Amino acid sequence: MTQRRLSRRDFLGAGAGVLAAAALRPRGEAADTKALRVRAYVNYEVLDPAYLLGAPEADIMGAIFVGLVTVKPGDTWGWEKDAAVSIEQVDPTHIKFQLRPGIPWTGGFGEVTAEDVKFSYERIANPANKSPYKGDWAKLDRVEVTGSHAGIIVLKEPFIPLWSTTLPRNSSLIVCKKAVEKMDGQRFTMDPGATCGPYRIKKWEPRLSITLERNPLWPGPKPPFEEIQGVAILDANAAEIAYEAGQVDVTHVPMTSVPRLQGKLPANSALVTRPGLTYWWLGMQMESGVFADQRVRKAVQLAVDVKSILEGAFFGVPAASTGIIAPGLIGHREKNLIAGPNLEQAKKLLAEAGHPRGFKTEIGVRSSAEFLSAAQVIAAGLAKVGIQAEVVPYDSGAQKAIASDKAGGWKKMQMHVVRFSMQPDPSWATVWFTSGQIGEWNWERFSSKEYDTLHEQALTEADTAKRHAMYVRMQNLMEESGSYVFLTHGVNAVLCRNTVKPALTPDGNNMLLRRFQPA
Repeated sequence: MTQRRLSRRDFLGAGAGVLAAAALRPRGEAADTKALRVRAYVNYEVLDPAYLLGAPEADIMGAIFVGLVTVKPGDTWGWEKDAAVSIEQVDPTHIKFQLRPGIPWTGGFGEVTAEDVKFSYERIANPANKSPYKGDWAKLDRVEVTGSHAGIIVLKEPFIPLWSTTLPRNSSLIVCKKAVEKMDGQRFTMDPGATCGPYRIKKWEPRLSITLERNPLWPGPKPPFEEIQGVAILDANAAEIAYEAGQVDVTHVPMTSVPRLQGKLPANSALVTRPGLTYWWLGMQMESGVFADQRVRKAVQLAVDVKSILEGAFFGVPAASTGIIAPGLIGHREKNLIAGPNLEQAKKLLAEAGHPRGFKTEIGVRSSAEFLSAAQVIAAGLAKVGIQAEVVPYDSGAQKAIASDKAGGWKKMQMHVVRFSMQPDPSWATVWFTSGQIGEWNWERFSSKEYDTLHEQALTEADTAKRHAMYVRMQNLMEESGSYVFLTHGVNAVLCRNTVKPALTPDGNNMLLRRFQPA
């Protein structure tokens, strides 16, 4: 769930910086291996695990905090112990853990204890704190502290995604209870008060970069890089230019670049491609405005040609999706309910809804080439049925802010092309479209009691076939609402220097920065 925009001024400024760097460095020259420079496709705004906004922020969090366990890098999904010396699920609702002693907090707050674990997990689960990630701990009853470094995670009932998308991921990172309790609202943005990972924050420059340095208090193996710098370059094409100029060592590149890069890579470089779990879609805000009429939404569904979007915007690299759950996961649908475009039926529905000549609307997108291209192809298709759609780019985080505007600013949202990150359990796709996420990540304001009930039931359903059917039905409900046109799961591609050995999640979406190594 990440939003980004590069304004024209930002793009020109970034271009000037890239050109200046190109004049100083030979083309393709690697940066100093004492420092690792990675590109972020959003601005760094929040490092609080309870309120993070984007995957690049999660990557930084993983370097400055620890969890009980963490995700394994590589080609298959799995986890390994992190701050836990031992962790065991003794029955369906009890998980015993023992922390590694002697992991200190920066800032003189002592060491990581079971009280910190209790505070961190219960803080996210507490509805009063309004964490968008409370679903990760939806079945948490409490964390019992049985010793200074020992405890038991007690669940209200079995929770199937616990070991795949909760414990190894950011919702289980441990924050410092003593530091956070002193903060206004017991939450933070870019100053955690105390960190405990192998790296600590050295400097943050808003809208530009964040620099980490080795944490001298870290009791584990010495981190391989003296510094890690995350550089915010919001536009995908500008990121490639920055890479060529030697300003970054590692960057995600758009799907459209894959065929070209496979044919000819920059000097001293490697390209890693992984099938994506992420999901792209065209959404329509269904509660206010022209799209409150389901006939209008269904007309859009019938007017959009997904094949043309994938060919025109992504050069045919990714396959079309059939929902929000990728192939290989429980709940993946074999096909969409709508087989393909039907312009005559779309025009008929628009006429029935009182728009025989169409109407004007907007498609909001991140200001990055791949999003703009997709929206432009969509707009061209909608014009065939009389809908005049203006493509409107937004700054990083701006769309999320509009969707969360309690004063009614969300009514400005009409259509949008969005890509959300994903974890290897279907619940991490469906949770964002529950009624409880309206005003957070449910930008369409889709609300279905059946959907909400199925989502809750699937979290505890151990029968794989039944669970699969629940998630298929949820995606059917989304499509039947008319508010969604599913596009693709994409391909995640990472371009990096051959002097760097990257550590990525199996889908290539997240950079496990503390596991990166010099090659």
